[in-house]
Amino acid sequence: AAAATALNGDQAFIKDWRKTFQERRDVVVGLLSKAEGLSCAVPQGAFYVYASCAGVIGKKTLEGKVIETDTDFSNYLLEKHLVAVVPGVEFGGSPYFRISYALSKETLTKACERIQKACKELVPSSQARSSVA
Repeated sequence: AAAATALNGDQAFIKDWRKTFQERRDVVVGLLSKAEGLSCAVPQGAFYVYASCAGVIGKKTLEGKVIETDTDFSNYLLEKHLVAVVPGVEFGGSPYFRISYALSKETLTKACERIQKACKELVPSSQARSSVA
């Protein structure tokens, strides 16, 4: 009965929802595409973006930790920049990470700006500085 009501009931809200999610998706794709070492295609469905982090693999944090995998990059984002993403390896897609856009545009903008900053802080292996003196 619930399924029938959902399918046969008023669908007017879907147009607004779709527009909202497309706007959120476009914010995430636009901001992540500007981050150094990241790239992503525009997804055609779902509520998340898969972004390639291949361009940051092999770089180091300012503390000297090498980003060797998408899991390392995801952990770096969480630990140093307070952004939670899921490593692509969990879905059979390395070196990617998944970020949901089922959040407000404000929250997504803040998260993507933190990701941009995180990418800028990574340095080629030969330039990493150690914080231990």
